[in-house]
Amino acid sequence: MKRNVGRLLLFLILCCGFWACGEEEEPEESGFQMYYINKEETAVVSEEIEEPTGTEEEQLSRIMELLQEPPKNPEYKRALPDTVSIVDYRLEKGQLYLFFDSNYQKMTKVYEVLCRTAVVRALCQLPQVDYVAFFVNDQSLADSNQMPVGLMNSELFIENTGDQINTFNSVTLDLYFSNATGDKLVKERDNFNYSSNMSLEKLVVEQLIQGPISEHAFPSIPPETKLLSITTKDGICYVNFDEGFLGQGYDVTEQVPIYSIVNSLSELSGVNKVQILINGETPKVYRESISFETIFERNFDILEGAGTQEEGQEDQESGKEAESEKESGEEDAKSGQGDKKEDDKS
Repeated sequence: MKRNVGRLLLFLILCCGFWACGEEEEPEESGFQMYYINKEETAVVSEEIEEPTGTEEEQLSRIMELLQEPPKNPEYKRALPDTVSIVDYRLEKGQLYLFFDSNYQKMTKVYEVLCRTAVVRALCQLPQVDYVAFFVNDQSLADSNQMPVGLMNSELFIENTGDQINTFNSVTLDLYFSNATGDKLVKERDNFNYSSNMSLEKLVVEQLIQGPISEHAFPSIPPETKLLSITTKDGICYVNFDEGFLGQGYDVTEQVPIYSIVNSLSELSGVNKVQILINGETPKVYRESISFETIFERNFDILEGAGTQEEGQEDQESGKEAESEKESGEEDAKSGQGDKKEDDKS
């Protein structure tokens, strides 16, 4: 009996050993995906691929090659049609600029959106790529409304596009960036297209991190800043950055990055105040002068030309008062003439 029990235990130990060895020999899934378009041309699909290795340039070059190769699955189509070529590309501080030939514009509207979705999702998996911008014949890609598409990341696009490929919203935003001297804010108004699953608060902050479009405005937030989360409750918008926000990315005063965010978010309905956090916490001071425990409100004094605007408003109000006094004097004169006529009659 004891011998049978011993044999049974030995058998179980050997089995466990074989199972353990089997588990160790199983390759781990990389989770890296290459994106394609289904044969019906209604949705973006994906296949798992081996994660690119080597230098950052080699990784990027490999993804570029795969984007222009046919998929293994015969039910899928490559995102970039055979007729469309990537002429050149340039990576600068996490922003990847892709330059396509003129054939890019020959794609149908639906296929172009799917193509853009697949390309951006594939490239943004690389840690060195935060955003992607498309150019055709050296001109920034424009949407159907002739508005620049601008920088894109994977979060801009809705999962499983298909029937929802056109669920994008258009919005006009007033964003505040640094002036040339880094001590005041200037306003920049632009139109943006964004996915309906993205909050306006997130769109605002991400655009601030990307920097201004116009030449009269300058970046206000360090480009290495990462937005970890953003929520709004009871009129207070809670913005949670990583420690990149604390860096001295640009030569600006300590108030410029703070109120670039606060003033821009306060332009949204439902946002009255802003609380800034770093990795979920509120550091005691920012640049040794501003308390992060403060809940910030919009600051008009930091706007460039604020004094001039106030003086203009005062002059306008003085003019209105003078005009009002003039009208009042004219009414009194008319009244006096009326009284005089009445006296003459009597």
